Amino acid sequence: MLDQIDLNRTIEKHDYKARLNDYQDRLYDLQQALFEVRRPAIVVFEGWAGTSKVGTIRLLTSRLDPRVLRVHPITPPRTYETMYPWLYRFWQKVPSYGQLALFDRSWYREVLAARTAEKTPTAEWRSRCEDIVAFERQLADDGAIILKFWLHISKKEQSHRFGKLESDPLTAWQITDEDRWQNKHYKKVYAAVEDMAARTDMPYAP
Repeated sequence: MLDQIDLNRTIEKHDYKARLNDYQDRLYDLQQALFEVRRPAIVVFEGWAGTSKVGTIRLLTSRLDPRVLRVHPITPPRTYETMYPWLYRFWQKVPSYGQLALFDRSWYREVLAARTAEKTPTAEWRSRCEDIVAFERQLADDGAIILKFWLHISKKEQSHRFGKLESDPLTAWQITDEDRWQNKHYKKVYAAVEDMAARTDMPYAP
């Protein structure tokens, strides 16, 4: 799936700026339409470290109505959350009817982290992928619109972005040991992403 992405494709800045306002207006209209027909929508952002998921979400939400919008930054589970079924904390963040929820990382983060760290047996990892399919199917059957994005860059580009961030004391803190590990084991993570996407890419939650 990822090998079909053309990482050399670009857009000129003046074209980007010319289109941006129109796209933001369309997003606003779509958000209002969701509210009027009382359909929830879930937008999931995953991707390589260094792909600016936060910046992407900030840009998407800058012109939206905050009254029917929720942004959920997902961190590793807290101790008490590990005492519940693993999808428990995500069920609590499901949007109400007419609301739009954006996830800065998601249930996919846990599955991917468990797979790449090799701390979870293969059978359990596959079982969690099946949990995701069932979870998203229940949401879709209830009317939710689900969109999932993997922000993709090459290993070389990721290294370049890390270097740029680390060269400035004001941004160096953004690069963590986990990020460096991901870059070092890029091929391993790449394979895990491909496998996870293949198992969870469904018509109702592409």
